[in-house]
Amino acid sequence: QVHLVESGGGLVQPGGSLRLSCTASGGIFSLGTMAWYRQAPGKQRELVASLSITSDTNYANSVHGRFTISTDNAKNTMFLQMNNLKPEDTAVYYCNGATRRATWGQGTQVTVSS
Repeated sequence: QVHLVESGGGLVQPGGSLRLSCTASGGIFSLGTMAWYRQAPGKQRELVASLSITSDTNYANSVHGRFTISTDNAKNTMFLQMNNLKPEDTAVYYCNGATRRATWGQGTQVTVSS
């Protein structure tokens, strides 16, 4: 069973930046293509960005041009660099496989507020 751990969230003002990190036991691509998701209060969990082992990326329209998904060189950690954050980005952020899923981790809270 793959164990996922997210970190790096926090409180940031609109226009600010955060970088989220995700580790997965067995390596970051142990579930294949990986993704970041988010769930805002009262809303369904949505896919934010995905990254394949061949470095293909996809982004939700709402974050395209502001967020960047990547891994470290050793492919042990996946990142989500979030720039120009908006209040509507406030959510709990999770990482998981894009198609094959492990048990969801606890996520990391991102709050964008002045």
